Amino acid sequence: MERWEVLWQSTALSAFTWGQAAMMIVGAVLLYLAIVKKFEPLLLLPIGFGAVLANIPLAGFTEPGGMLYYIYAVGIDTGVFPLLIFMGVGAMTDFGPLLANPRTLLLGAAAQFGIFATLFGAIALNGLPGFAFSLKDAAAISIIGGADGPTAIFLASKLSPDLLGAIAVAAYSYMALVPIIQPPIMKALTTKAERAVKMEQLRQVGRREKVLFPLAVLLLTLLFLPTATPLVGMFCLGNLMREAGVVDRLSKTAQNELINITTIFLGLAVGSKLSASEFLSVQTLGILGLGAVAFAVGTASGVLMAKLMARFSKSPINPLIGAAGVSAVPMAARVVNKVGLEANQSNFLLMHAMGPNVAGVLGSAVAAGILLALVG
Repeated sequence: MERWEVLWQSTALSAFTWGQAAMMIVGAVLLYLAIVKKFEPLLLLPIGFGAVLANIPLAGFTEPGGMLYYIYAVGIDTGVFPLLIFMGVGAMTDFGPLLANPRTLLLGAAAQFGIFATLFGAIALNGLPGFAFSLKDAAAISIIGGADGPTAIFLASKLSPDLLGAIAVAAYSYMALVPIIQPPIMKALTTKAERAVKMEQLRQVGRREKVLFPLAVLLLTLLFLPTATPLVGMFCLGNLMREAGVVDRLSKTAQNELINITTIFLGLAVGSKLSASEFLSVQTLGILGLGAVAFAVGTASGVLMAKLMARFSKSPINPLIGAAGVSAVPMAARVVNKVGLEANQSNFLLMHAMGPNVAGVLGSAVAAGILLALVG
């Protein structure tokens, strides 16, 4: 009888808890969204699988000595994985549309308003029972509004590592839901005539401008906001490798092999934080709700800023491009283009929307730097 008892105790079935089973279902839902719905599959698939692994009893994946434990310690605790992702994103980014129309930088900045609005929202939630967000927790949660997964992970790992799993899942979930969340907000804040506005063709941007831009951005960042230089610096390095034209092998590696390998490990590391003990709480629901508010406010702020700019601009500005000020590159720009085509079949806004879209990447990194400087 004792043998059977020992054998039973060595199985996962004997140690399963309802919480672990629930979190494995959450992991399965993330896998479903990635595989069937194709929502951010590059991240949601490894995150979902990591969540399943992290909740297997007796496997020890997330305990000292376990694979997920060391992946998290090496890549997230140190902040290395988000920085490598940023370098790859920089290598894939073309700043031409932003340089051709520098005013769109204001749209990328306006879309970050949701971040700071949510900061106060997270603090206000402390008035409800079950919530006890510190100022650092609130700052980490608020960055979800930028719709920038690597930045959210970087800031959460610095300010509030205990909430990293919920913040990362919220950030990437809302990034994946851009085509669903943004259009109703864009249409509610604009008329059909505004959505049908055609913008003038962008000028051609020279190679010299593209090479000097990342160097100028880095110089300004290190002079005025050094706390943002880890993210901005790696982003600028990747972009400089792309535009310099002399290190194509390095640029292609950053765009492909390096960012792909890092993405796998980043997803597994985030999934390792989706354990029942850390994720199943009322605070997680609060984070998911605040993330939705942050994203909606950021989208609305960008559209309203574009409407304001259109009123005082000599050249026509379609206010839809303001919605691309969030950092979901290039998905937000594609959504802008799609909504614009619905109003006017000859209205192609993709390149115009890429300006505020890439500005949003820089904007979210700067916002993270400001939050680190204030509460870090």
